[in-house]
Amino acid sequence: MKWLILLGLLASLFLLVSQMARAAELPKVGGPAPGFDLPDQNGVRHNLGEFAGKWLVLYFYPKDDTPGCTQEACAFRDDMHKLAAMGAQVVGISVDDSESHAEFAKKYHLPFPLLADKSAEVAARYGALTNLWLFKFAKRYTFLIDPQGKIAKVYEKVETSRHSTEIIDDLRQLAAKGK
Repeated sequence: MKWLILLGLLASLFLLVSQMARAAELPKVGGPAPGFDLPDQNGVRHNLGEFAGKWLVLYFYPKDDTPGCTQEACAFRDDMHKLAAMGAQVVGISVDDSESHAEFAKKYHLPFPLLADKSAEVAARYGALTNLWLFKFAKRYTFLIDPQGKIAKVYEKVETSRHSTEIIDDLRQLAAKGK
């Protein structure tokens, strides 16, 4: 009997954690990108509207100054000239605060905004939030947003070592199609 009760408790705990960790639905390709208004590493607020007319690489990442997040950010940094030449701006978002972002950006000379989503509301709107009750963090998702503010591509499986190159290749393909 004790085993049945223990098994029931474990199953209930598993379902509870699974339900809390489940994120909202991802924005659909072709649909409007959810808005945001968040402070960056310097305390300057940024919103979706300021990127109108440009491609926006909006990438969510779990934690400042961790191996995968550093590799991804530095690859975007190293490819900024290519991305800018294609009319694209890069913006990172995590649930870390602006102070943490400032240290991360300074340490790795990151030339793009890192937005502090401390309430995790924006990550949730993009379906990029893992919420484990006491712990919240952004999933490593990227959204390529077109100059009209619509989702052009969603990246749920991100390989940090080649993600920036993947974005550049996709931007070339989209430009060739006239999008």
